[in-house]
Amino acid sequence: MKTFAAAFLSLSLLAALPGVATAAASGTPSKATRTSKASAVPVRKVRSVVLRKATAPVIPAVATFGQVAGLHAVDDPLALKSSVAYVLDQDTNEVLFSKNPQAVLPIASITKLMTALVVVEAGLSLDEKLTVTDDDKDTEKNTGSRLAIGTTLTRGDMLHLALMSSENRAAHALGRNYPGGLEAFVAAMNAKAMSLGMADTHYVEPTGLSSRNQSSAADLAKLVNVTSQVPLLRDLSTSREARVALGKRLVQFRSTNGLLSNPLWDIGLQKTGFINEAGKCLVMQASMAGRKLIMVFLDSSGKASRIADAERMRKWLATQPGEGALPSAKL
Repeated sequence: MKTFAAAFLSLSLLAALPGVATAAASGTPSKATRTSKASAVPVRKVRSVVLRKATAPVIPAVATFGQVAGLHAVDDPLALKSSVAYVLDQDTNEVLFSKNPQAVLPIASITKLMTALVVVEAGLSLDEKLTVTDDDKDTEKNTGSRLAIGTTLTRGDMLHLALMSSENRAAHALGRNYPGGLEAFVAAMNAKAMSLGMADTHYVEPTGLSSRNQSSAADLAKLVNVTSQVPLLRDLSTSREARVALGKRLVQFRSTNGLLSNPLWDIGLQKTGFINEAGKCLVMQASMAGRKLIMVFLDSSGKASRIADAERMRKWLATQPGEGALPSAKL
């Protein structure tokens, strides 16, 4: 405030000097001494516009946790936009590419893979009807949803929309309708992570909207490995689109991952994610270069950067020697 007041006072003092106000506003010699009082009116208008521009606040972009930690400063041979990248041979556990694999970051909707795994392993009926309530509203980011309050779908449909279209209310409803409620569900998520050896992972809710849901690339590779072996989760996560009856309307839902429509990719399981704190995220299990690979990309900057990073990785793998001879790139 002191800086603003000082600047305003300086401009006011300058404005009191003949000819100075016009020169400051336009960058040209003042005409005030050669014009009448009536012609000076536009001069005052121009000066006020300049003052508004000079004092307009500059709002910085929201930084991701990875940017704050300086992870984007780490170079890699593929010039990836993701600050974290990890590629693992699913059969041999050989790490083929590794960039900041132990960095613990928010994982956004990648969370929903664990949500789905806990639901399926609980053996809950997929035909049971679940209803979206006010409790399922997003109070974390205040995002909207196509599932209005009162919408009733089967647990199987909720699971489908959570994995394919990353529907937050569907994921939250799945957790809320777990035996013991949401608190018991989150406890089950963390217990499952511990049993898988995901030591860097912690969950506080089932959607991924909270930045306190965090993990590392190495941990997420373990989660992808397990979930990709569940046929139902493979099918639902790689579904491109589905029509769901919402009341009297049939509503079209589509996948959040455009790579599913790319014939160059053979994807067995996938999940995308995004919140401001996490950046763009993507995990996949895919068959490539004669291998079944697990890929993790976290904290990617740019609208389509996670997809571009995956393409860079695919092309890089395609240029390497045949099966069993892919070199590893570790950073």
